[in-house]
Amino acid sequence: MKRSVLTRYRVMAFATAVMLLVLCTCMIFKYGFDKGADLTFVVSQAHGVLFMIYLVFAFDLSSKARWSFGKMLWVMISGTIPLAAFFVERKVRAEVEPLVTDGLATAKA
Repeated sequence: MKRSVLTRYRVMAFATAVMLLVLCTCMIFKYGFDKGADLTFVVSQAHGVLFMIYLVFAFDLSSKARWSFGKMLWVMISGTIPLAAFFVERKVRAEVEPLVTDGLATAKA
């Protein structure tokens, strides 16, 4: 598997997790303090788009790593739980890193 597959997943996992935390903060301000309804709308739309891209990259990684359906589902759902994506990304990276091949080694073969 190419390193770029893992890198794409990691970037999107981080971006999705950060946007989910920002969205949770916006929701607190919107419903707790009645402020920032417009910002909450924009952040929720951005998180939705990033989450869809995250799902595509997580599926791509899971198919190349040959994960079971349950594991793939857990990785995908982790993008909806605040802070979970940070921990799941770290575990996925540790597991998938040995499967990564360098582009130079495959180009020579």
